[in-house]
Amino acid sequence: MANAPLILLAAGGTGGHLFPAEALGVELIRRGLRVRLATDARALRYRGGLFSSDDIDVVPSETIRSRNPIALVRTGIMLGYGMLVAVNVVRRLKPSAVVGFGGYPTLPPLMAARLLGVPGIIHDANAVLGRANRFLSSRVNAIATALPGVLDRDPALASKTTMVGTPMRPAILAAAVVKYAPPEVNGPLRLLVVGGSQGARVMSDIVPPAIEKLEPALWSRLILTQQVREEDTARVSAVYDRLKINAELAPFFNDLPAKLASSHLVISRAGAGTVAELAALGRPSILVPLPGAIDQDQFANAGVLLQSGGALRIAQTEFTPDRLAVEISSLAAEPAKLTAMAQAARSVGRLDAAEQLADLVMNVARI
Repeated sequence: MANAPLILLAAGGTGGHLFPAEALGVELIRRGLRVRLATDARALRYRGGLFSSDDIDVVPSETIRSRNPIALVRTGIMLGYGMLVAVNVVRRLKPSAVVGFGGYPTLPPLMAARLLGVPGIIHDANAVLGRANRFLSSRVNAIATALPGVLDRDPALASKTTMVGTPMRPAILAAAVVKYAPPEVNGPLRLLVVGGSQGARVMSDIVPPAIEKLEPALWSRLILTQQVREEDTARVSAVYDRLKINAELAPFFNDLPAKLASSHLVISRAGAGTVAELAALGRPSILVPLPGAIDQDQFANAGVLLQSGGALRIAQTEFTPDRLAVEISSLAAEPAKLTAMAQAARSVGRLDAAEQLADLVMNVARI
């Protein structure tokens, strides 16, 4: 094993980037290869996954957050420093390939790979390429996408693009075994509300008053699990306590795959990882894309499930307590519709993406 080829995985330090990297790493190790992770310091917060601190190379990086000249200079300096660190990492490790999963922390390792003649591959889980991957797309040997048609309008890039899906971490693959069971009439209705660090605030603002607008008969049926920022917990809990809602609130759920699998309906942002997991598990959802994004990637991601019939998409400007209460009430009264949505979502899900991406990586690396 010590002499086995090494694949260096590069990912931004958030779950949306790290989880697909972990899934590919599991598959590559299963095939007898070695893997390491190059990322930023945020990844050290994630515990219990494939990568321990001994398997991680922290590469300094920075995201372009504004057009302010001083901020741009600071970002450029940090990325330049990250490039020097990444060159040393790639020289020391001598990987057979570097695989990037998006986010600005992938820029230094992939650019170092290009400089040193190491094959580079990028994977993008969104319906549109992220900014870092867009920059890298002409500078790597191969591009893997999670969804079809992402680069159809760019023939130069389409020729080196393969649609593989989004690699699913082991916990999601295990949860995908659980078949969707619709709620029984007058039986428990399991509602899961998640939003990520940027989305939880709007969920805390809208979901509790929406629940209050439901018919009281629904209150006793609800088993509600909601991601809530710590600073919002007291006000959200107060509403649910007053209504006597069976609710579990937390800023983060370590067992989120299992909670997804047990849910009858999910209300969420439309990050690429979330959409891919909803499709892989086949769970109906109400998706509220993050507004203001330059590429409108979450709007496009939600559109994939919307077009399949597996989700409702509500723009944040239309995401009101009244609108949400109407949608929840309507779906709760139609278990058959929830079942149809679950089947539609599952029809666009991929459970073999890690294997497909591993095949691509080994082909490009000539292993």
